[in-house]
Amino acid sequence: MKLILLGATGLVGSHVLELALADARIQELIAPTRRPITERTGLFAPLVDFDHLPEDAPWWRADAVICALGTTMKKAGSREAFRRVDHHYPLEAARLARRHGVPAFVLNSATGAAPDSRFFYNRVKGELERDLRAIRFESLTLVRPGLISGPRTEFRLGERAAEVVLKTTEPLLPRRWRINPAHNIARAMLEAAVAGKTGEHTVESAQLA
Repeated sequence: MKLILLGATGLVGSHVLELALADARIQELIAPTRRPITERTGLFAPLVDFDHLPEDAPWWRADAVICALGTTMKKAGSREAFRRVDHHYPLEAARLARRHGVPAFVLNSATGAAPDSRFFYNRVKGELERDLRAIRFESLTLVRPGLISGPRTEFRLGERAAEVVLKTTEPLLPRRWRINPAHNIARAMLEAAVAGKTGEHTVESAQLA
């Protein structure tokens, strides 16, 4: 199959990239990025401006999209910038993919995502889920991890502190509160994309621990 991966340079996206390139079921992987990444057999990584995505690029015609795009408030610098990366970019890519006939979309969302959430992060994620439904993919999978673990290129003090606490208490916690390794999330997303099951599906944090 031909797969589009958005967010290939991030923590979860980089795991999806490696898994997809090693998977015989994936014949072609398209990973549009803002900065160059290492060329690999079976990988096409066009450089794009996510504020002005190419509407008629032939690589939009694919079997599925996996979206692992995302940032943090600290990195984004403002709520407006955060919303642009975590809502507008994925939504515009989804619209273009669907316009070109892509039937399946898999999103890395978040536990607690809801458009009416009191928490800005969860509200933006919930708004994106809602707006993706309106595009009417034949198959839509929402993967909702909790705290994600894995090697990052930047140090996040709050997440690191929470990870230490959760790891210490993990044997006592319900599965839905446990840390979700990035590799587990990536695997769940790839399997959902390959399966392309009709309808809407969710993968909750308890399934990713």
